[in-house]
Amino acid sequence: MNTSIVLSKYSIGVGDRFAHQAKAQLQACIQAAQRGVDVIPVWNKSNREHTIIGSDPATTRAAADAAVSSLGWTKPYHVDADHINLQTVDRFLNASDFYTIDVADLIGRNAESQHVDAFVSRHPELIGEVRIGGVAKPFTIDRNFVASVANKYLAAVEEAGRIYRHIEAKKGKGRFITEVSMDETDSPQTPVELLIILAAISDEQIPIQTIAPKFTGRFNKGVDYVGDLAKFSEEFSDDVATIAFAIERYGLPANLKLSVHSGSDKFSLYGPIHQIVQRFDAGVHLKTAGTNWLEELIGLAEAGGEGLSLAKEIYAEAYSHRDELCGPYATVIDIDPAKLPTPEEVNTWSSEQFVSALRHDQKSTSYNSSLRQLLHVGFKVAAKMGKRYLDLLTAMESTISKNVTENLFERHIRPLFIGA
Repeated sequence: MNTSIVLSKYSIGVGDRFAHQAKAQLQACIQAAQRGVDVIPVWNKSNREHTIIGSDPATTRAAADAAVSSLGWTKPYHVDADHINLQTVDRFLNASDFYTIDVADLIGRNAESQHVDAFVSRHPELIGEVRIGGVAKPFTIDRNFVASVANKYLAAVEEAGRIYRHIEAKKGKGRFITEVSMDETDSPQTPVELLIILAAISDEQIPIQTIAPKFTGRFNKGVDYVGDLAKFSEEFSDDVATIAFAIERYGLPANLKLSVHSGSDKFSLYGPIHQIVQRFDAGVHLKTAGTNWLEELIGLAEAGGEGLSLAKEIYAEAYSHRDELCGPYATVIDIDPAKLPTPEEVNTWSSEQFVSALRHDQKSTSYNSSLRQLLHVGFKVAAKMGKRYLDLLTAMESTISKNVTENLFERHIRPLFIGA
């Protein structure tokens, strides 16, 4: 199951809603390289985002290529067709070399009984006591449990196989990176479930290089992790150990690693994740997205004048359309309407007040997580402004790019990949 394109040990998904910050994002990876750690950028943008903004995957590729050329980056880089399915993948085939196959919607759909029976028969090694190095207690698994997990996940894995083979037929074997995403679902996958899922992925002969399970706790958009940190750390550690075991047992790619989706701004997790991947000498992929767009807003507000006025206008529109904007993201945001300032109040704010409310600095008494989450999903407002918004991004690039680079390196790359 070797691949020609191999995703490096450490990689970061850098979302760029409006394709203007690729150079600033790449600059953060250059800073990491200067510190002796290679963190490979993966520009990711979903079909939903392209549809909302009116962009095309080719624009993501063009922005990434231009940044790489301009800054002389000689290490690998990739463009991710984020959260694709069989209906949406074709528009990404020319531009992307990384495919996040999202099959979360099929989790829980009953698999065909003969497929479940065949899976259980193929994998007697999963029944009984399974000992994994690095996991404190052995997994004790009976036949019924294997069958129940297979019934829950086989339909999803089989669909991932269909999508993978569709891409392979178009692009050629080994000419792209495959990730399987199962994070956008109701309940987290346990490490023992992950083991069974990986066995099924191996059966489908998907050369998976990253997998994005749903972890315990809340991974809300653009704000810190909410949950039991000790439980997450134990689960993440066991997942890393389970992946190492599955690589050996099922012949999966040696560089297979965990992908942390909605990973932007999960500051309390970065220390534990860093320690765990160091202990296991494992890789990790961190996917960020809307954080970049928020740094654009911060840069506009910091610039004052027309930039601040536009930032306030975007907030006012988002405030008045919050139900519409929040609906598609209801499972990954927690906004307290009582904590949202009125547009009239925001209109009185200085640059410093707007920035301090939006910037994710938990030590600041002015930081407002509800406002931040609303603006995180409010990029549709800026998209509707079209050229007016994009022209300001260009006019105020120096202020914006400084914020984008500093945020990505200091708040994400440094604590997670380098160590604080």
